[in-house]
Amino acid sequence: MKTRLTTLAAGVLLLGSATTFAASSVDLTVKGLIVPSACTPSLSGGGVVDHGKISAKDLNLDDATYLDKRTLTMTVNCDAPIQFALHPIDNRASSSMDSSYFGLGFINDTQKLGYYYLTLSNPVADDGVVVQTIGSTDQGQTWFKEKFLDPGLYMSVASMEDLTLPLAVKDLSVDVGVSTAIHRADGLDLSNEVTIDGSATLEVKYL
Repeated sequence: MKTRLTTLAAGVLLLGSATTFAASSVDLTVKGLIVPSACTPSLSGGGVVDHGKISAKDLNLDDATYLDKRTLTMTVNCDAPIQFALHPIDNRASSSMDSSYFGLGFINDTQKLGYYYLTLSNPVADDGVVVQTIGSTDQGQTWFKEKFLDPGLYMSVASMEDLTLPLAVKDLSVDVGVSTAIHRADGLDLSNEVTIDGSATLEVKYL
């Protein structure tokens, strides 16, 4: 009995000593905002850019080969005017050359095939109002004039007079330019058919 009491006393003493150096609790806060309006984005052509079949012999050996630029029309339709941003996610990010471009997948799981980038132009908001595209690298805290829709960036639209504040819009139409490039062919295994496998998701973020 004496041994057991001594062990218990030592345990209590150790616990008391530990609480001197570290707090015994931590707070968790769950936050959010439910907005009454919702927006639906859509892309022309089903959001597919198909470059068809390309002969390996037509690719540059010592420089990137740029394919024909394609343009899709993106519309965002909301229940009511609301501030929102487009947030692109590269689903092939590991095959991208850097964070400013979208990847096109791998050859043999090791060789990066190429990249593409997106540009926005001709944005038009409700009732034909001409607006400008703006970007944010801090999730909407600050904004700047931008046309490149880079992975991870927040993109919105603003009035032509003030690019620091996203505009609340109900309907938006904007052209999305898709520029695609294949890496220099002398570093690629093109002995078999290779699939151009770019994939991205464009999310609507409510501000």
